Amino acid sequence: MINEQIRDKEVRVVAENGDQLGVMTVQEAMKMAEEAGLDLVKIAPTAKPPVCKIVDYGKFRYEQIRKDKEAKKKQRVIEIKEIRLSPNIDTNDLNTKINAAKKFLSKGDKVKITLRFRGREMAHMGKSKHILDDFAKELSDISVIEKAPKVEGRSMTMFLTEKR
Repeated sequence: MINEQIRDKEVRVVAENGDQLGVMTVQEAMKMAEEAGLDLVKIAPTAKPPVCKIVDYGKFRYEQIRKDKEAKKKQRVIEIKEIRLSPNIDTNDLNTKINAAKKFLSKGDKVKITLRFRGREMAHMGKSKHILDDFAKELSDISVIEKAPKVEGRSMTMFLTEKR
């Protein structure tokens, strides 16, 4: 909120250079801002009393947008990559999937390993858990198990994340 939009009775005022001017009424603060040819901007509305700063509003908005862009540039969204396996997977196929998982983990993504069961394979779910255990053991040098293998319907899933 700026200038006339501020409806509080008393506000704590901060000058453009950062000096504390103290607690005063909104009218006094508006008069000081007007004399300086600047705007009164509420920067901390939740504080008791609210904090207002005497600044050039256009410049203030520009700097806020620039700070937000910088913060957005530095943040990274972690994606979840899925690798699907079947209970009768061969060792070479498993090694290929492990290499793919290494690549995903090195990029900083989480990896969801899904062991899918179809038809008669459902009867031997317990015997196939060793595939997920072997997968995790192969990647133990660069990853850690975030969620242990868990049966969900027709599949068994496990999550791996990069070691910090």
